[in-house]
Amino acid sequence: MPERDRTQLLGQLLTDDRTPLRTRVAAVILLLYAQPVTRITRLTVDDIIHDGDQILLRLGDPPSPMPEPVAALLLEYLGQRTNMRTATNRNSRWLFPGRRAGQPLQARTLPPLIHELGVPTTAARTAAIRQHVLDLPAPIVATAFGYHHVTTTRLAAEAGTTWSNYAPSDHGR
Repeated sequence: MPERDRTQLLGQLLTDDRTPLRTRVAAVILLLYAQPVTRITRLTVDDIIHDGDQILLRLGDPPSPMPEPVAALLLEYLGQRTNMRTATNRNSRWLFPGRRAGQPLQARTLPPLIHELGVPTTAARTAAIRQHVLDLPAPIVATAFGYHHVTTTRLAAEAGTTWSNYAPSDHGR
C-alpha cells in the first residue's frame, strides 16, 4: 500500500462520523501505529495515558504520543465503548470489550469490520511499519511499538533506510 493511500484512509476514518466509532478507532490504531489486530483487541483503558494536555498510547516503552485529531477520536470512543451495559461488563478495562464478561473483543471479529471500511489490514500494517522505519531508527520503532528489533531491522533493510547503521545503545554516557 502506498503511503499516500494510507494517509488518505487515515483522513477518511478521522472525518467519517457515519461509521461505527469502535471500528474507526481500531482501524486508526492499525494504520497509524502498525499494530496487529490481535494486539489491538488486547489494549486496555490503562494503555491510554493522559499526560497533561497530551494523550499517549502504551504500545511499547515509552508510550507513543497520539496526535490530534486521533487523540480526540480515541477520547470520544472511551466515553461510549460498546458492550458495557451488561452487569458483568460495566467495569471492563478492555479498550474493546467483548460480549463475554471480562473478555476483550475476539480478534477474529475486528478484521472483517475494518475491511468494510476499505482498509486492508495486512497491507495497511505493513505500509505503516515501513514508513516508521524510514522515519526513525529500527530499534526505536521496535521499542516504541512493541515489535521485535530483528523484525524492524529486517524491514528497515528491505525499505533501504539510511538508519541501518544506527547503534542502539545508551549514548548519554
